[in-house]
Amino acid sequence: MAVKVLVVDDSGFFRRRVSEILSADPTIQVVGTATNGKEAIDQALSLKPDVITMDYEMPMMDGITAVRHIMQRCPTPVLMFSSLTHEGARVTLDALDAGAVDYLPKNFEDISRNPEKVKQMLCEKVHTISRSNRRFSSHASPAPAPQPSAVAQPHVSSLGASATVRSAAPVRAAAPVASSPAPKRKPYKLVAIGTSTGGPVALQRVLTQLPANFPAPIVLIQHMPAAFTKAFAERLDKLCKISVKEAEDGDMLRPGLALLAPGGKQMMVDGRGAVKILPGDERLNYKPCVDITFGSAAKSYGDKVLSVVLTGMGADGREGARLLKQGGSTVWAQDEASCVIYGMPMAIVKANLADAVYSLDEIGKHLVEACV
Repeated sequence: MAVKVLVVDDSGFFRRRVSEILSADPTIQVVGTATNGKEAIDQALSLKPDVITMDYEMPMMDGITAVRHIMQRCPTPVLMFSSLTHEGARVTLDALDAGAVDYLPKNFEDISRNPEKVKQMLCEKVHTISRSNRRFSSHASPAPAPQPSAVAQPHVSSLGASATVRSAAPVRAAAPVASSPAPKRKPYKLVAIGTSTGGPVALQRVLTQLPANFPAPIVLIQHMPAAFTKAFAERLDKLCKISVKEAEDGDMLRPGLALLAPGGKQMMVDGRGAVKILPGDERLNYKPCVDITFGSAAKSYGDKVLSVVLTGMGADGREGARLLKQGGSTVWAQDEASCVIYGMPMAIVKANLADAVYSLDEIGKHLVEACV
């Protein structure tokens, strides 16, 4: 059965091109288009698409406001289009907070210059998020959508808007408690967390549970464009009790500090506690790559690493986790029920590398319990 898609954008050119690209895939059906957020809500209610592609900046009602209403009235996986700018990153993070599943850079030049590459990326994203584990059916009795007049505009202040967006995002059913027992305490020298699709919200959920005096240094590897990681680190730093910053070459690991791998590059750690930032290798699919960071941690810290693999598609992190396990370190995986995409954690579990499997809401609490 074809994936039904609703395309939302105020640009006629972009609506046509996205519709043409998607319609060329026989397993995807464009069931409708909309020119603004209000039309998007109406079309979502009447057409019941499997996936919605959504622009942010539109007349009458912007994309984030539309996502909030859709998540409360007819929850549907949403793929946001974003500009590759710092402001575009902040807006995209607000959209993910509001309930969007994933995003793609909105680059008109790529559409005309690399049509096959764009087609492949867009169709793959649509198919992936159509299968995302968002348990939308759990919203049997959604709360009434907020009135547009009460919605803060995210482009004014990302942090102020995101707080409003988070409070209005739909409350999802709690994931079942994982069966793994509580962790044993150990003097870990490093906590390493890797994630991809669904990761920005997942990392926020985990890191906001950590106290300011968290005893171990943390490194974060999130698949994300270069323009996004600085904005994401700033956002986490404002929301968390621990400190969070985009990693720079020469940064030193220290307790209570989380260093986020910069987009488009690779991050490694050494035994002295220093961070190395290297150019992104074109031979690698992911920049940053979880395997690279995990592998360097295994070499530098032996059995003193607590690694966590969160939601994301693919298997990045599996080989790095294998090296960590060989050195005696600990590997946790997020459980299937609480993942947006159960890909990366599944790869860990299927390879028998997971020492424990926890739901997303349990991971932060268990990190505090595990680290002496």
